Amino acid sequence: MEFLKLIDSYKEDIIKSTQDIVKIKSVEGEKKDNMPFGEGPYEALKYALDLAENMGFKIKNLDNYAGHAEYGEGGEIVGVLVHLDVVPEGDGWTYPPYSGEIHDGKIYGRGTIDDKGPAIACLYALKALKDSNVKLNKKIRIIFGTNEESGWGCVKYYFAHEKTPDLAFTPDADFPVIHGEKGIIVFDLVKKLTSNKCKDITIESIKGGNAANMVPDYCEVVIDADNMSEIEERLNEFVSATNYPLSLVRENGKIKITARGVSAHGSTPEKGENAITYLMAFLGKIIDLNSQVGEFVKIYNERIAFKHHGESIGCGFEDDVSGKLNFNPGVIKGDENEIRLTINVRYPIKSSAKEVYEGIRENLKDTGIELVEGKGDNKPLYVPKDHPLVQKLMKVYKEYTKDAESQPIVIGGGTYARALPNAVAFGPLMPGQEELAHQKDEYISIDHLMLITKIYAHAMFELAK
Repeated sequence: MEFLKLIDSYKEDIIKSTQDIVKIKSVEGEKKDNMPFGEGPYEALKYALDLAENMGFKIKNLDNYAGHAEYGEGGEIVGVLVHLDVVPEGDGWTYPPYSGEIHDGKIYGRGTIDDKGPAIACLYALKALKDSNVKLNKKIRIIFGTNEESGWGCVKYYFAHEKTPDLAFTPDADFPVIHGEKGIIVFDLVKKLTSNKCKDITIESIKGGNAANMVPDYCEVVIDADNMSEIEERLNEFVSATNYPLSLVRENGKIKITARGVSAHGSTPEKGENAITYLMAFLGKIIDLNSQVGEFVKIYNERIAFKHHGESIGCGFEDDVSGKLNFNPGVIKGDENEIRLTINVRYPIKSSAKEVYEGIRENLKDTGIELVEGKGDNKPLYVPKDHPLVQKLMKVYKEYTKDAESQPIVIGGGTYARALPNAVAFGPLMPGQEELAHQKDEYISIDHLMLITKIYAHAMFELAK
């Protein structure tokens, strides 16, 4: 196919465009005039639409919430949903997270794999179809969202003003094809405090994590204590016995204890190391567990801790389609008035948010910890394996990978596919490929970037011909 040859000729442009958009720090920020999700997402959307317009596509900007690039004719629409926002970068990067630096054939930076690299791949894939003048019987729209990581207001606004595609895929998960996604809810567990004293220790503040859908790689507590030397000694003993990554410094007459973890996507909390959990484990050894703060710490250590499936807090659901529930404590904030723990849950397809909430509330009854429900419920997605959309994408995947064994799968991650009917996630990660989304040193290899550009071009062609 001629369009596949054209993609090879775009290589340098594909690399540069990926680097350029990665340099835009598109973490959701403060709302401004004509910038509903802040300056970063606005700039990323402007970049993508300008690039698309320069390629000769029809573009449309929906009030800077979202936009699209369009090619083809006909009454039906094939949608390709991508997002240009990113989660916060976190700490510990080898290379600057917004530099787009290339090392050993890899482009490094936040968003390279989730989801800016795939977005650029899809845009150049569509360019190859246009430049080769292939005959299409449907329109193809690449739809650019700007707050996928933090609320989906972008696509809600878009589909309130634009026609819903007849078929769609999003390059924001795994190959071969994601035909099912667990439901997603975010909520808070809140312990109100009238006292932050724990006998001879006062917990002045606790903070950790950047986003609910990330395993937190950092958590800290500031303590005022009568016997600082004793706490320091007990921490050293604790670290020696457990090898947990904790450290202590004295600052302004106080003690700051820091825990370091390993970030991972909130849909796979077992792949990370939760810094909140490490810190709570130590606090459980040094503070009075009958104090108000101590009661919260005790419940955390007994019912959450290193358990990733909600099995000890009343929501350990699972089914034969999507497996076990995923439970991620992503953010904690505490002061003299309250401790607030933000939880991200991915519940099985055959379960419901109501069952999760009811189970946790019953489990926490009489603990003094309140469950505060989040604003939304991203309900599960399920498209049968024999659906034509799934079958066509599987055919393309097999042609490029020669993988005859893999089957459509169900994931805990949430993608734009659930924003509309007849949509699935399709790549960009290959089976067994390292998961780097939401982690430090996120990258996409140039070879992989070029491969997925060809796969997406062929997929668009098959769906729109």
